[in-house]
Amino acid sequence: MESVAGCSWNGWPDARGIRSFDKEDVAGLLEDRLSNARDDLEDARETIKALCEPVDRPRDTPAYLRYFCGTESGNAEQLKVNEPRRLNLYKMTAALIRCFAAVANELEEAGYSAKQIAEIKNEVDHYNKVRDEVKVASGDYIDLKAYEPDMRFLIDTYIRAEESEIISAFNDLSLIQLIVERGVDAVDALPQGIRSSEEAVAETIENNVRKLIIDESPINPKYYETMSSLLDALIAKRKEDAISYQQYLQEVVELTRQAKNPSSTNSYPSTMNTGARQALYDNLDKNAGLALAVDNAVLANRQDDWRNNAFKIRKVRLAIKEVLDAASHETGELAGECQVSATNQALDKLLDLVTSQRDY
Repeated sequence: MESVAGCSWNGWPDARGIRSFDKEDVAGLLEDRLSNARDDLEDARETIKALCEPVDRPRDTPAYLRYFCGTESGNAEQLKVNEPRRLNLYKMTAALIRCFAAVANELEEAGYSAKQIAEIKNEVDHYNKVRDEVKVASGDYIDLKAYEPDMRFLIDTYIRAEESEIISAFNDLSLIQLIVERGVDAVDALPQGIRSSEEAVAETIENNVRKLIIDESPINPKYYETMSSLLDALIAKRKEDAISYQQYLQEVVELTRQAKNPSSTNSYPSTMNTGARQALYDNLDKNAGLALAVDNAVLANRQDDWRNNAFKIRKVRLAIKEVLDAASHETGELAGECQVSATNQALDKLLDLVTSQRDY
């Protein structure tokens, strides 16, 4: 271990430095370190307890999900409003785990009784599980997975390993991807606290599907508007007990697959064989000919890194306008929202759609 001026990397004297201290001085240093570590742990415990105090009793998984995600599952506005609250939960849980790990092997020396040690371990385990359940239920899990390896190591080392084995199913896959690949069996990969409650399972899936719809909406607004309406209808059926839990799972799995892979619906003409063409088709009032013409115009006029150059964007915009003007001249009108020969606003809207396409 490297040392500087008689101190190890963490600021405490190394073996050579310790020899220069009296026995009483060394004892005092160790006592100060344990006292500071205990103070940090107590502060972390009180902070996270204060954050979770408003959670409705019995403070089970559904109660935590309502508080940190929203009282209405699949409600994007509530998920957004509660995001700062969730971020505080994640940060405070990480702080609690680290403070506990710093003194985990010396809890008795720090002045804790056996009963208190057991209580602290239960608290750390509890809040770690709450954090994992909230992450998955809100759809935040993949976004924050970079924080997982060190946290999992600390929990495995000082608390328990069972839960991390379950959560590890999400290392490389989001819940949405698990549902697409495994169907109803994806529920088995959820944290135990969630999968033990049908309500919590449903709310978790609905929040994740809603997040997917919002994230993907710029790529195909019309399609995901339809997906959003279908999700609303399915949520309503579940809450009205108009559908069994098993039937609900089957339908929400199918909806998730359609939301993740629009082409899986088999509702597109054979010429609409790319994601970009399908998006144009949906947003040009299902006019396959016009969608194909716009797609060809974009492919013929886009240049390298065109999205980051105003002149290159303008070239693509003019190419789209020429196609739409020609179609307007031939038919006398353009279908749906794209009567763009006369409106720059609608043309810009279509340009935004084109810009969002991964195919371009």
